[in-house]
Amino acid sequence: MNEEKKLYTLLVYSENIAGILNQITAVFTRRQVNIESLNVSASSIKGVHKYTITAWSDESQIEKITKQIEKKIDVIKATYYTDDELFIRENGLFKLSTDKVMQNPDISRIIRKMDATITEVNPTYIIVMMSGMTEDILNLYFALNELDCVLQYTRSGRIAVTRSTQEEVSDFLEQREADR
Repeated sequence: MNEEKKLYTLLVYSENIAGILNQITAVFTRRQVNIESLNVSASSIKGVHKYTITAWSDESQIEKITKQIEKKIDVIKATYYTDDELFIRENGLFKLSTDKVMQNPDISRIIRKMDATITEVNPTYIIVMMSGMTEDILNLYFALNELDCVLQYTRSGRIAVTRSTQEEVSDFLEQREADR
């Protein structure tokens, strides 16, 4: 029976060790699962980094990937989630032609309607930033691109926090300390 592929988000916590990112991504490569987005940053816990990785997979495959990642010596904890278990955001940055924005009032109306923010204006370009879900950012991009005003565009990787009151890794680290 073929399971349905869904977008999963893995939250991986590790010590800040050189080479750990390569070890984590190699697990996906070996299983021939493409990473959709990847964001790495310091977590709320001193000395611990957080990797937010999204990938399309079925549940049995993502479970195997998560277990393999968690076996890595420098990985503290790895857990996979569906979108409804997380609070998720991405950022989009748009560089627009100032001339075209000034000539077409529909452009600034679209920006306001989609809750994006103009963060810089100069004679050559206007920078617009939007925080939201992937689909919202893409919708703004397609709308602006149709009006032929986009000079550059980029979207960040996903950032996410669980809907629980503290990071799951906190409980794990507290238990590990108590066991020592």
